[in-house]
Amino acid sequence: MKKALYFIFIVLTSMSCSQNKTAVTNVNEKNANDLIKETSPYLLQHAYNPVDWKAWNSESLKLAKEQNKLIVISVGYSACHWCHVMEEESFENDSVAKIMNDNFINIKVDREERPDVDQIYMNAVQLMTGSGGWPLNCITLPDGRPVFGGTYFTKTQWTKILEDMSSLYKNDPEKVIAFAEKLTEGVKNSDLIKVNKEDVLFNKQQIEPIVEELKQSLDYKLGGQKRAPKFPMPSNLNFLLRYSFQNNDEDLKQFVLTTLTKMANGGIYDQVGGGFSRYSVDERWHVPHFEKMLYDNAQLVSLYSKAYQLTKNEAFKTIVTETLNFIDKELTQKEGAFYSSLDADSKTKEGVLEEGVFYTWTKDELKLILGNDFDLFKSYYNINSTGKWEKDQYILYKTKNDEEFIKTNNITLEELHLKISSWKTKLYELRAKRERPRMDDKALTSWNALMLKAYVDAYRVFGEQSYIDKAVNNAEFIKENQIQEDGLLFHNYKNRKSTIEGFSEDYAHVIAAYIELYQATFNEQWLKTAKELMDYTIKHFLNKETSMFYFTSDNETNLITRKTDVLDNVIPSSNSVLAEILFKLGHYYSNKTYSNLAKQMLSNVNENLEKVPSGYTNWLVLYLNYANPYYEVAISGSDALSKLKELDASYLPNILISGSNKNSDLPLLENKFIEGETFVYVCVNGTCKLPVTDTKKAIGQILK
Repeated sequence: MKKALYFIFIVLTSMSCSQNKTAVTNVNEKNANDLIKETSPYLLQHAYNPVDWKAWNSESLKLAKEQNKLIVISVGYSACHWCHVMEEESFENDSVAKIMNDNFINIKVDREERPDVDQIYMNAVQLMTGSGGWPLNCITLPDGRPVFGGTYFTKTQWTKILEDMSSLYKNDPEKVIAFAEKLTEGVKNSDLIKVNKEDVLFNKQQIEPIVEELKQSLDYKLGGQKRAPKFPMPSNLNFLLRYSFQNNDEDLKQFVLTTLTKMANGGIYDQVGGGFSRYSVDERWHVPHFEKMLYDNAQLVSLYSKAYQLTKNEAFKTIVTETLNFIDKELTQKEGAFYSSLDADSKTKEGVLEEGVFYTWTKDELKLILGNDFDLFKSYYNINSTGKWEKDQYILYKTKNDEEFIKTNNITLEELHLKISSWKTKLYELRAKRERPRMDDKALTSWNALMLKAYVDAYRVFGEQSYIDKAVNNAEFIKENQIQEDGLLFHNYKNRKSTIEGFSEDYAHVIAAYIELYQATFNEQWLKTAKELMDYTIKHFLNKETSMFYFTSDNETNLITRKTDVLDNVIPSSNSVLAEILFKLGHYYSNKTYSNLAKQMLSNVNENLEKVPSGYTNWLVLYLNYANPYYEVAISGSDALSKLKELDASYLPNILISGSNKNSDLPLLENKFIEGETFVYVCVNGTCKLPVTDTKKAIGQILK
């Protein structure tokens, strides 16, 4: 007891997740803990642990107070490799379970279902240790205030932590409470937003140094950031693509295109079945962390669609087609919803669970299936020291584009493409006989909305009818199953059940997707529903003192604080998406309240945006709406959708489209319908140039 709090400051091992695995033990239900009642695949994986796990709910928190026990809050997710290592070593161990059950109320949390809980305790762990990851293990007072936390622990480390913490709380509770008070105050203050009352000028001169700062971290040769591991970061690339286009920055444009090409050629992309893994562990995009997440693939479909729209590079179209085929085959539910992820791990022939075994190949396998084509395949996908992973396994990895490859291999482009199609078919059929990675089959509203938007973006660029059909199908699923009559939106869906009230990210991404769906179909019900959801969000999530949105609604009462999400990470922050939505709805409805709120939100983050631009790239997309010309395009007349298709052939990131084939009372369309004619109006803040019937002339007015 001499240094009872020493472990709070220990240096934690870096063995924590960005993602990985799955396993449910088939044991008689009478041995199950409370998690057996849940629908989350991750929670169900722990339903037969000897630890008496409980789910995060009012009853569990009330029990801790009644018994005056510390709480163990353990957060992970279905695809997290080190989460499962810790489960195997500690949570499935009877002696460890006894310590936990005797001294703690133990709560398991799926971070994807409860990002609000994860957010708070991750913040606490980062304050204590300077870093974070998953599994996230936090020990709290009976009222939920944190006193200790970390990521992965060995069985020996975890046992000592449990014994020391329980002993300290029994013998000197005041010391633990005092520390919890300080730490909780730190958590509450860590994301306080300073209201900017100055009139900020968002212009080209101000944004140029911000972009120059961003450029310092870019890897112009291999793409992405100058580091490993490498994450795709679609939000960053989307901003840089738009900035390069609007400001004629050819070097920046080439960086984005290089990144997209290197990712598409790398092992991070599934060359056989389509779709992207979470990230690559090396700097050349070769070796992925093999899990596939819905949110990554959704955003990358949108990004590659826009890149094709700008460049007409057929390789980008191939990526979109193959990735959407993967989504359709492997992550789409019958109801029109999308599943969440596929694990990295699957079983070998010997029944051993290993990472990546489903996706990798041996030379012998490839020779057997490809026959005389093996030598050409070997050269194309680097079945050599360049593409070798570990043991005798190879990850398919391209280092030349097709035009370069045919020059040195005495084959035409048409012949090569026929070969590639044949290879992929053969390997896909062989791979289908392997044990598949386990799927996380819950549907999350925010991630579904990202995928909905991806289908809309792909449809607008490629005109494939099935894409918009799938988008509408998912939009209807969300409307019928997740949105309640009063505007409340649910976060999760599984087995026809939705149980968790939505977070600001759910509202943000659904509203954004519905606005995009309106722009693709001109069906005003989607814009109307988007506005209704925005009004509900303002009512239940807005912090009127800061003009920012809390992550949780005012209905949530079980958390020690309400956090505010502003940093753009692998998914844009809810506040940056909501600010952009308010900007657009302000234009659609001539609503100054929306417009002023959007500008205030951007002003609030301006100082941090200038200091750390890499964490605010979706905010920077909104910044461009002010710094560069931004146009409202209204299409009115019987051929409105045909004119829209003509417009969508061009990359025009700085426009907001409205349209109708009849009279409409939308402010942007009012008094613009003329029977027998179809006119395109290019406007700025409601003031329009002369209407035109030729979309080329309209594009000229935008690109002048």
